[in-house]
Amino acid sequence: MHDERRRIEERVERLQNQRIRPAVYAATVPFEVSAWQAPGEPVSFEEAAAAPYEPFAMDTPWGPPWGTTWFRMRGEVPAEFAGRRVEAVIDLGFVGDWPGNQAEALVHLTDGTPLKAVNPLNQYVAIANPATGGEVVDYLVEAASNPDILANNFEAPTPLGDVLTAGDKPLYTFKRADIAVLDENVWHLDLDVQVLRELMLELGEHDPRRHEIMHALDRAMDLLDLDDVSGSAAAVREALKPVLAKPAHASAHIVSGVGHAHIDSAWLWPIRETKRKTSRTFSNVTSLADEYEEFVFACSQAQQYEWVRDNYPQVWARIQESVKRGQWAPVGGMWVESDGNLPGGEAIARQLVHGKRFFIEHFGIETKGVWLPDSFGYNAAYPQLAKLAGNEWFLTQKISWNQTNTFPHHTFWWEGIDGTRIFTHFPPVDTYNARFSGEEMSRAVRNYAEKGAATRSLAPFGWGDGGGGPTREIMERARRLKDLEGSAKVEVEHPDAFFAKARAEYEDAPVWVGELYLELHRATYTSQARTKQGNRRSEHKLREAELWATTAALHAPGYSYPHEKLDRLWKTVLLHQFHDILPGSSIAWVHREAEAEYARVAEELEALTSEAVTALGGGTARVFNTSPYDRAEVVRDAAGTPVYVEVPASGSAPLTGAAQAPQPVTVDGRVIDNGLVRVEIAADGTLSSVYDQRACREVLADQGNLLRLHTDLPNYWDAWDVDKHYKNRYTDLLDPSEITVVDEDPLLGSVRITRPFGNGSTIVQTITVRAGSPRIDFETDIDWHEAEKFLKAGFPVDIRAAHSSAEIQFGHVQRPTHTNTSWEAARFEVSGHRWVHLAEPGYGVAVINDSTYGHDVSRTVREDGGTTTTVRLSLVRAPRVPDPGADQGRHRFTYSLLPGASIGDAVAAGYALNLPLRVADSAGAPESVVSVDGEGVTVEAVKLADDASGDVVVRLYESRGGRALGVLRTGFPLAGAQVTDLLERPLEDAATDGDTVAVELRPFQILTLRLRRG
Repeated sequence: MHDERRRIEERVERLQNQRIRPAVYAATVPFEVSAWQAPGEPVSFEEAAAAPYEPFAMDTPWGPPWGTTWFRMRGEVPAEFAGRRVEAVIDLGFVGDWPGNQAEALVHLTDGTPLKAVNPLNQYVAIANPATGGEVVDYLVEAASNPDILANNFEAPTPLGDVLTAGDKPLYTFKRADIAVLDENVWHLDLDVQVLRELMLELGEHDPRRHEIMHALDRAMDLLDLDDVSGSAAAVREALKPVLAKPAHASAHIVSGVGHAHIDSAWLWPIRETKRKTSRTFSNVTSLADEYEEFVFACSQAQQYEWVRDNYPQVWARIQESVKRGQWAPVGGMWVESDGNLPGGEAIARQLVHGKRFFIEHFGIETKGVWLPDSFGYNAAYPQLAKLAGNEWFLTQKISWNQTNTFPHHTFWWEGIDGTRIFTHFPPVDTYNARFSGEEMSRAVRNYAEKGAATRSLAPFGWGDGGGGPTREIMERARRLKDLEGSAKVEVEHPDAFFAKARAEYEDAPVWVGELYLELHRATYTSQARTKQGNRRSEHKLREAELWATTAALHAPGYSYPHEKLDRLWKTVLLHQFHDILPGSSIAWVHREAEAEYARVAEELEALTSEAVTALGGGTARVFNTSPYDRAEVVRDAAGTPVYVEVPASGSAPLTGAAQAPQPVTVDGRVIDNGLVRVEIAADGTLSSVYDQRACREVLADQGNLLRLHTDLPNYWDAWDVDKHYKNRYTDLLDPSEITVVDEDPLLGSVRITRPFGNGSTIVQTITVRAGSPRIDFETDIDWHEAEKFLKAGFPVDIRAAHSSAEIQFGHVQRPTHTNTSWEAARFEVSGHRWVHLAEPGYGVAVINDSTYGHDVSRTVREDGGTTTTVRLSLVRAPRVPDPGADQGRHRFTYSLLPGASIGDAVAAGYALNLPLRVADSAGAPESVVSVDGEGVTVEAVKLADDASGDVVVRLYESRGGRALGVLRTGFPLAGAQVTDLLERPLEDAATDGDTVAVELRPFQILTLRLRRG
């Protein structure tokens, strides 16, 4: 029996591959082809249409890396093709079957109308159905010769990831450009056999249905005339009808299919290429919608819609029509599918605001869910942010990539740090690029964790990552699987419909509390450090520009708030938070451009802030504090002289030195003392002691600020991953070439340490202690020339901490410092924002940073019985794939140790380090736009309302994890206040008393207030 089964399976496979598929196109005639190689970057259709074309023959190499070749294809449908379905078939020399990482093309009519794209799994363009014969076909085809970055399977570096290093050798050999007759009987037969054969192979050995299908296929193949496949195809199909007609079991799992084309906004291609990818994929999708009335396509990322609107208006018009017909579903409600961990809280709020508004404005649709299938873990503030933006559901897929633990749910309620819950689904098909194969359908049923309690799951179908989207073959599979015995049932529908049904049948779904941590891709918290630093600084500069622009708009006559400029700059920053840009997992070209964009953003925001401050009146030096906390700090005046100042939150104060100077700083060799902390630097450059004089205790349990260089070669995916074995091999950097006192002033003391190491690299650190503050700063300048290395800075502290606390968006999460279970052990590298806090009852220490995210925390018991808890910041990596030069060159950043810190101290210090006091000339002394009394009530954003009404919008949150009562005071006459959602739409009136608003917050609650001026 086993031999018989194998005979049938092998027979069917061979006949399908060697006879049926080659007969899908019954007759062909070649196009007449000519070509023009565009110089440099892509050109407009008009320029390409006017270019000189030269004859081009098949089997000719074409396409330098990242080049654009325009092909003119001319032909006429032969008379003998009349009455048949006729298509153009184009093979650019495709390699493999992934549409998004190789050659692609967009086919236009000669008037510039985009018709459809071609890629390896979608090589046709419809000409006529039925043809009359004699139709003249004249196409201009824009072909992109994008290199296959994954040709070496991530195993070796490639210079192809940047146009500057890729060379100009042609990558592809053109294979085919024909006018062809699609033999629909043969094409459908191929799909019949495909669906049945794949289903058969997934059914159990003892399942009668398996044997029924097997013998039906065997008998049907007897009817196939090998010399006339076309003529016999109808009879073969007729023989298979009974086995295809048997309905699914009443209890069969239901797969809600929704068309999808995951298009990474940049990854193995630059942003400029993504703009073209959107036109290709979206033209294909709208064409498919014309063929299949049941087709529904879900598409996120408002940024990509905007690119199409601005660059491909005809495709944009087709999208709008598809939306009206209900076949195109805008989803996600975010500007891009951003990284889920690294963007700041206000940035994620703006992702939702800008995305939702775009879909409301252009389609009249308010999206209901957050669509983030591919981001590398999801922060625990998402449920609240999603709900505050008006969302009802959340979708992800990536957690299926966990290395260690299988996530226990597929449909569940996700509870965030504040207690907000959102209905969440995690498709058991384990892909967002489904194609309804037998293996996928079987996997979805097999994996589904809610069996017995619920009956349905979602499957996003279509080729993706680089686009491509659904194909007619996938739609035909869906039709055959709609109601087929032995398989789950497929219903193509809108994701909102799926979520409504899933929630209705499973309202009491289980609850998952806290972050959705991905047990993989942990290096994305560190790779491409300059990209991450650019994002962090852009976020804070945007906050600064908005605050002082609001202040100027309220207090400076004639000043105009720069709505349009801020909107544009925010969108630039939001774009670069895409989940393969900000994580550092893109090619060199992407990160080179990102760094340039961040520099441009910084320059423009600096100009906007300076303009606002200047508008308040010039002439007297003042200090401006963008932080939401009062500050007492040492700054330098224009001459570089240290000055001690006290500045109110979100306000300013004169730079006069009038503030009471604290106890002076002393520097004695390698010892810095300011009366609050005494820092001793060892001869090897590490900290030998940090003594907290207020608490009368030593902070360190071992060498502090120990810089450790690890060998770092993960098993796969260099830029994405750091594997646990990296810890096993390392070098401690303990040989400084120079230790020098550089500042010896009553207000600050500094010691500079220079460490050459490795392959010509150098670290220069300036350790600074300032008067009046226990914070110890490590200003770091690295000239980095290492490869496959990982640099960490460690602080072992004498604290028995049961957990660490790390800042996330609008709050913080606690993570155990033990590894009792596999879940804790898997968190050997985690993300955090501006601070990490360690504490035992009565005492805590915080490590603050201005641009790093990755860190690890571990705990050991010493021989004396004490406990050492060590936090190590991840500073720089050196992966070589996909960017061989990742992180090479200069890095400048600061991190700090804050002894004796509470969570509240860590929050304030995080803002202070990331929002340096600004010294500028200003004769005016405007009152702070808003000020807040109440512990834990923290202002995150101050801006004018987006509708240009002149209302002031303030976003604040509870930052310590407890209940908070406070009062918000305005620096302007207050006529009324409303609580709003993130989109600044009113939810309820807020209680006011004069120029104050009472504030009551639950732990980590976010509150947006809209303040009307009197």
